[in-house]
Amino acid sequence: MDTTELEAWLCEEEQEALINHLGRRVGLTRVRAECFVRLWIYLTVKDKQKHHPNLQPPLRELLDTSTTVSCTHREAATLFYSDKEKGSDRAAGMMLDQLAALGLIEKSFDGNTTNLKLKVTPELTPQKQTVAPQPLIIDQFDPRSDAIPVATLLAQNYNWMNRNCETLPHRISRLLRQWSRQYPKGLRVLRRSDNGHPVGFYLLYPTASVSEPMFFGAPSKGLHLSSMQAVDPFQIAIPGDKDCFAVFVRSWMIEAQYQPNYQIPFLQDAQKTLIRMQQEDFPNLCDLYTLIIHPNYEKLADSLGFHRMSSDPQLSIYWMYQALDRFVALDLSDHFLD
Repeated sequence: MDTTELEAWLCEEEQEALINHLGRRVGLTRVRAECFVRLWIYLTVKDKQKHHPNLQPPLRELLDTSTTVSCTHREAATLFYSDKEKGSDRAAGMMLDQLAALGLIEKSFDGNTTNLKLKVTPELTPQKQTVAPQPLIIDQFDPRSDAIPVATLLAQNYNWMNRNCETLPHRISRLLRQWSRQYPKGLRVLRRSDNGHPVGFYLLYPTASVSEPMFFGAPSKGLHLSSMQAVDPFQIAIPGDKDCFAVFVRSWMIEAQYQPNYQIPFLQDAQKTLIRMQQEDFPNLCDLYTLIIHPNYEKLADSLGFHRMSSDPQLSIYWMYQALDRFVALDLSDHFLD
């Protein structure tokens, strides 16, 4: 079964929702989550077709933990790597071993074939959540009370590419407090009105001219929140600097359940913040850069007029650019965003 057949049984949007939810689990990178979701679909179809040969897509539900299903390494390799340039039966077997080590499957061999049993616990499946009835508030980032919850929120974006998942939120919280001291105007949160908890965050980072060449180099060299390097590759500009032309959208995130109602208001707030930065602190701002580290945000950036610049030979990340004046001129009140 290849990726096209998988999408017939469970649509791409539902697969992506599962992958993103699984990405919150420590140690489960995006690649592993993607392989597990594909395996989950395949084993479900294979088991159900054994009892219902005329079964047609799509699936109404995925298999629970009660059934053992045979799956060879060749079958797993087709599932995991049919849309990729590299991938072998041996690599698929190693991936199955990793999923077993993470407690997601049980793997056994009966002398002829490999048998797999899924270990799907309730926390592995997204639960339908209702947005709090109180309106959310767009507010200034408070380094004293917001740093820890925002760092925990942002760490989800980097889980798929970082192995030091336990230390990452602590590192991010320290950086957020540092950047807030340097230029508080660029950090904004979307918070619940009932308990003040932040559910969204963005960071607009005015970049000193000496750091601008970084936007044209390898994207992996621009990572700092998720890396362990001590020195920030980007130097922040000081208010009043007439040689500051660039703003780095260093972070953007809203919890999934709040995106339909609050994506556009949060973007409109970012427009206002950029105008304030331009009028009050950096009169020559004209360039807007962002680093796409998570595939969920590619569609959003595309819809806002950003276009891709250099990509990275080692990671699936890349720079995107948009003229600042064009971004702040967008009429987002009629702007449709999925």
